[in-house]
Amino acid sequence: MTEQSDATRALQNATGDEQKARSKKLLARQVARYLIQNPDFFTEHLELLENIRLPRENGKTVSLMTHQTNLLRERNIEMRQRLDQLLHNARENDQLFRHSRRLILALLEAENVGEATEALYTSFAEDFKVEYTRLILFGPLPQGRHVLGEVRTSSRAAAEAAIGAILRNGRTVCGVLRPAEREYLFDDDGAQVASAAVVPLANQLGVLTVGSSDPQHYRSSLGTLFLSYIGEVLERLLPRLLAP
Repeated sequence: MTEQSDATRALQNATGDEQKARSKKLLARQVARYLIQNPDFFTEHLELLENIRLPRENGKTVSLMTHQTNLLRERNIEMRQRLDQLLHNARENDQLFRHSRRLILALLEAENVGEATEALYTSFAEDFKVEYTRLILFGPLPQGRHVLGEVRTSSRAAAEAAIGAILRNGRTVCGVLRPAEREYLFDDDGAQVASAAVVPLANQLGVLTVGSSDPQHYRSSLGTLFLSYIGEVLERLLPRLLAP
């Protein structure tokens, strides 16, 4: 009889606990619904905010007001970081524009290929911090007296044998080159070039290429807009300078 009474009480207690749990969940839903329907509730009961506790990752609890203050502080830090990044990007873009403008004007003022090449190499080295720059024009060049300066000339056949895949691709490419490609594009500096960007010039005019000793500098994902832009300028400028 005693065992049956104990079992009965245990069952009643369990039932009571389940009812309390259901009642608690029901009350929680009712409170949540009420707060949603009355968003200004805490405006009239500010004293309650200090009594509301929220859990933290370290196991401690903080008041709702403290939590909101910390959240706002974190958001302010994040916004400042984003603003700093925007300002940094703006300064970089402004500098890029000024350097690009100076280079384009120098190219337009060049009276021969040699002057254009010197302006290009100087700007890339001093303004854009490019380690290795090469401009290669494919021959035969038009007849006439031309000051070529540091520009290299090459036959189309030699170019096809060394960098045929790049030429057929027709677009600016970045990444690690094969030894034969490095040797052709950078001659004596080929062994020091670990990554490069190559811009094929239209109408089989030639190639513009830049290189770095850092294998990660010219990655395949690197944006090529600027180099392609300079390539387009050279495609329009060089034929005029090479005219007989």
